Amino acid sequence: MVPMTSPVSDLPGALKGARILVVEDEAFIALDLVMAIEDAGAIPVGPAATIAEALELISYDPRDGAILDVDLPDGTIGPMLDALAAIAGVVAHTGAGVPPDIRAAHPNVPVFSKPTAPDDLLRRIAHDMKR
Repeated sequence: MVPMTSPVSDLPGALKGARILVVEDEAFIALDLVMAIEDAGAIPVGPAATIAEALELISYDPRDGAILDVDLPDGTIGPMLDALAAIAGVVAHTGAGVPPDIRAAHPNVPVFSKPTAPDDLLRRIAHDMKR
């Protein structure tokens, strides 16, 4: 995956007011993502540290995009991707890769290896939201 080249600040209005779900079980990474979302003028939803928490947020909190950790304490991202299928701005953020069955079910979800700068993740979300 090749990151987009323009900085988030070069996407005027693309993320302003967008609600971005953060699903990450590592507290420091989650905090870094939330701060980057706020810096981009978007609104963080979460963070959720488990699939159960994420699915609860998905069920009642509207969102425009999502950054999803692949491996969480209660499983992998398959159920979250199924629930977010209609959202264009979704990225997977992983240290271990995406299981083949999930990759086959969701082949168009961009996958970024950890560590990836939060701005690169947000740039991709903004790009996909503009389609």
